[in-house]
Amino acid sequence: MRLVFAGTPAFAATALKSLIAQGHEIVAVFCQPDRPAGRGHKSLPGPVKQVALDHSLPVLQPLTLKDPEVMDWIQQHPSEVWVVAAYGLLLPPEVLAAPRYGCLNIHASLLPRWRGAAPIHRAILAGDTQTGVGIMQMEKGLDTGPIVLQEKLDIHPKETTESLHDRLAELGAKLIAQALDQIEHLLPLAQPQSQEGVIYAAKIQKDEAGLNWAMPAIELERQVRAFYPTPGARFRYRDEMIRVGAADQVDLSPPHPATALPGTVLSTHPHLEVATGQGALRLTRLQKPGGRMLPAHEFLQGWPLAVGAQFE
Repeated sequence: MRLVFAGTPAFAATALKSLIAQGHEIVAVFCQPDRPAGRGHKSLPGPVKQVALDHSLPVLQPLTLKDPEVMDWIQQHPSEVWVVAAYGLLLPPEVLAAPRYGCLNIHASLLPRWRGAAPIHRAILAGDTQTGVGIMQMEKGLDTGPIVLQEKLDIHPKETTESLHDRLAELGAKLIAQALDQIEHLLPLAQPQSQEGVIYAAKIQKDEAGLNWAMPAIELERQVRAFYPTPGARFRYRDEMIRVGAADQVDLSPPHPATALPGTVLSTHPHLEVATGQGALRLTRLQKPGGRMLPAHEFLQGWPLAVGAQFE
């Protein structure tokens, strides 16, 4: 099928690789402009752009799709369908209407739950036990279009955003392949989204990563998993910002005092356990600024810590 692909991060790159392998004619790949990354702050190609370059596909990186030059290009390069995955720019009505079969979006949630930018993080933060991928026929609203295909996926109890992202990306690649193979049959059967259960997955902000020890341990444990690997859950102790890579919820039981103030270190051996607003949090992987993520027992060898210390 003759298509245009629009996406930017690794989630989208998985689908692009699959479409290339299936032999679709990819007219061009749209992705967001390169952004500075790494310690040198050099502009590097994102995952989708790198895949496109590796396969000698034309790459376009406009700041907006409303640019008249972009519209001229679209008119001069007709396609049967646009496949969109985590692109990061809204498609104006003129773009949505340009392809023969319209535009299909790969969205990592069970719509209408978690419309928007960060559905994977938000599902874990909320304690959802199930998510999935939907292939949606795009329209003017944000993730409001009819569902062409959808498949559910269980969220494992220890799932992180990293692991769930990878599983959903593979599922998205599989479903878009099915949708394209059966597009004439599936489009007329697309189901409008329910008007109930609509929740928006707002973009993750860095200030959300700070652990508030007054919260219940179960919510802090979800926060650690949801923000791994980025932006990384963290807390401050003696002017150092410590990142937490993994943690477990534990009950407060003797010899730990049930009345310990949230943020109080309850144990450093054999585990690092901290009192919370409800229960305790066992920190199992930690990282200092500029250091590596280490198992807690290794981390504590170079970071002496006494029971009773108070984390901010």
